[in-house]
Amino acid sequence: MHEFLLSTAIVALAEMGDKTQLLALLLAARFRKPVPILAAILLATLINHGLSAALGQWITTVLSPDTLLWIVSLGFIAMAAWMLIPDELGDETDSINKWQKYGVFGATFVLFFLAEIGDKTQIATVALAARFDSLFWVMAGTTVGMMIANAPAVFIGNKLAGKLPISLIHKIGAAIFLIIGVTTLVQHYFF
Repeated sequence: MHEFLLSTAIVALAEMGDKTQLLALLLAARFRKPVPILAAILLATLINHGLSAALGQWITTVLSPDTLLWIVSLGFIAMAAWMLIPDELGDETDSINKWQKYGVFGATFVLFFLAEIGDKTQIATVALAARFDSLFWVMAGTTVGMMIANAPAVFIGNKLAGKLPISLIHKIGAAIFLIIGVTTLVQHYFF
């Protein structure tokens, strides 16, 4: 259960102000149909984070424990630095127009899935699954974290986005990633 709660918290914080959250805001403003948008975000996240968690689990079978420890620890420390760089969403109008022919659900699913590839939350999912050796709880936690961050974005839209202390949220997320990375190394070498 620890893996679930930590994964939820990390991804919910990492997603604040992230490009996929900005995409959720844009899709909500464009389509004004929150239920199919949220359903598509949920499905895209389940598939993306399921594959990411499976990759994290697989990595544990091909790397030595010491190599894996260093990669995961340094990965979390790098994620801490990455959290401090704000994401920007370019003009996605062309992309939305291209996929709009598949309806609200189809367009949201494809755009969200593609935007999540290589994103902070996807990489965090791989690292968390490798760190905790728990595919299900990590996938469930990162998916819930994604929904915690994106559901309000879809329902409330731009009204709330300008009032959230995104910089502070990113700093808290960065601190959590840094703590996990450092404590993983400290626990291994000193305890």
